[in-house]
Amino acid sequence: MNSEPEGSAGPPPELDKLTIDTPEQLSLEFPLAGVGSRFLAMLMDSLIQLVVGLSLFIVLLLVGFGLTGFLRDAGIWTLALLGLAFFVLYYGYFAFFEAVWNGQTPGKRYMGLRVIKEDGAPITVYDAVSRNLLRAIDQIPALYGVGILSVLMSRRSQRLGDFVAGTVVVHEKPLEGLSGVWRRAAQQEPARVPGSHFGAGRLTPEEFRVIEAFLERRDSLEPEVRSRFAWQIAERLGKSLNVPPEDRRPAEAFLEALAQERRS
Repeated sequence: MNSEPEGSAGPPPELDKLTIDTPEQLSLEFPLAGVGSRFLAMLMDSLIQLVVGLSLFIVLLLVGFGLTGFLRDAGIWTLALLGLAFFVLYYGYFAFFEAVWNGQTPGKRYMGLRVIKEDGAPITVYDAVSRNLLRAIDQIPALYGVGILSVLMSRRSQRLGDFVAGTVVVHEKPLEGLSGVWRRAAQQEPARVPGSHFGAGRLTPEEFRVIEAFLERRDSLEPEVRSRFAWQIAERLGKSLNVPPEDRRPAEAFLEALAQERRS
């Protein structure tokens, strides 16, 4: 577990960090979600499933016996439909939301969690399905006993489904105080306007590709993830180019200025 200096701001102390070193020697850090936050997210999702399941049970019961109540096998068909519906609801709920919400369920979104690949990439539909098919094993013998044991013992807090899909669950919350700084800086003009001489010609091709990759993908990122990535890249490149800290704010405008100067 990474230790924080005394008095420093950072994620909760029980969290480990997933550090991804890019080929451009930039480190991206994600606080890993532990048992507590994942359990609370799952509890919320389970409550949603329970409400939907009870509503579905009542509807199918009324429809099944209302339309064919006089038939002898009406109860059998109703039970079969209920069994199929609950199977789809239980296993399909997590896979569906994680696939369409880019690694989040309603519970995970509320808790600020997201499922990503071990290399930091977004998960695919295949990843969402495969990691959730293993829930049947992770929940053995009860209350996700196997899954909790796996999360506690694994280096990256992974349950069996995560190992199979190559995924991890991370916190999306930025470091304490970072979002406030970002909001204030975003409304200010950068100290230097695009076209100023930051020394962008000294950027390596790999560093320039990092900037352009971020600028191209930023609109698809969550606001907090977007601000954290911009801040990390700006800090690393600003230090290597000897740009004063006050000229690296706001971080996104600084990266835009670097890209424009390099292209010119």
